Amino acid sequence: MKPLPPSREFDTSGAPHFSPDVTVQRVMRDVLLALTPGIAACAWYFGPGVLVQIILAILFALGFEALMLRARGQPLRLYLPDLSAVVTAILFALCLPPLAPWWIALTGMLFAIVIAKHLFGGLGHNVFNPAMVGYVVCLVSFPREMTAWLPPVSLADASIGIGETLRAIFTGAAPGGLGWDAVTQATPLDTLKTGVDHGQTVSEIRSAPIFGDFGGLGWEWIANWFALGGLWLMWRRVISWHVPVATLGSVIALGLVAYVVDPGSSPSPLQHVFSGALVLGAFFIATDPVTGCTSTIGRLWFGAGVGVITLAIRRWGGYPDGVAFAVLIMNMAAPLIDRFTRPRVYGEQVGRND
Repeated sequence: MKPLPPSREFDTSGAPHFSPDVTVQRVMRDVLLALTPGIAACAWYFGPGVLVQIILAILFALGFEALMLRARGQPLRLYLPDLSAVVTAILFALCLPPLAPWWIALTGMLFAIVIAKHLFGGLGHNVFNPAMVGYVVCLVSFPREMTAWLPPVSLADASIGIGETLRAIFTGAAPGGLGWDAVTQATPLDTLKTGVDHGQTVSEIRSAPIFGDFGGLGWEWIANWFALGGLWLMWRRVISWHVPVATLGSVIALGLVAYVVDPGSSPSPLQHVFSGALVLGAFFIATDPVTGCTSTIGRLWFGAGVGVITLAIRRWGGYPDGVAFAVLIMNMAAPLIDRFTRPRVYGEQVGRND
């Protein structure tokens, strides 16, 4: 018998042995690029306050992220640059009125990053969409500040510069020395809901200058740019088509039925699509891979649920827009939907109970 060759030591490391093509940072960077056209449109129609809110939310989000990573003993160099907190901050800030006081961003990021994200175990373990948790907490707690929207620039009596914007955000003083009622107005969805509740017809309500061709003036173009960014994410295969198509499709289908049955109190489906945060929610919020469904059929049910609940809240709820509430409700239902829609494992016998 020949003697065994001398043993050799190989430099081995744990899996994965190759760097993955898709990383959290790369996905988040793509999402940020896709959001850029919509952000630019928001700033164009509603002024520099949009950008100020985004900067504030990012600063607070990164601060809370660093504190929680330190408290949990996690390496800052590994997790802080992954851009997940930045994406959460921007999605939250896009839902805020441009002149919301600075402490709104502080409160929202406290609940989004600390409570909704890290107290559940950090990225990948959170049950609810952090940005929507922060937004809903602020909306329920501070309804006056969260509904003080500026009119589009084309309808404003005077433009608000960066100096007045910063003064309003950090001191609470209304621009131009006027009262807040003089510089703010209701959103298109709020105007529509209030008018219908007071017995006006949709055609009468839509005669107001706040409305555009399909939805709200300015809001419809913002929705178009967010949709363009969402389609780019599909092309990049960052998100799949199932959730956006199911969300928008359910709103269009049910909205069309309601419009045909009662056009006096039910707006057209395009009014629903091109007003509020529906397009942003369909492409950038409901598609969150952590808090949504994983199965293909489950994503369709998830998106359809977001659309149906949004319509129900807009029509019968106490808030003019219901996208955030719809997403959080479907976040709770996602595990159950996945349980009943998971695909059959290859080789598994159909109908086997053991």
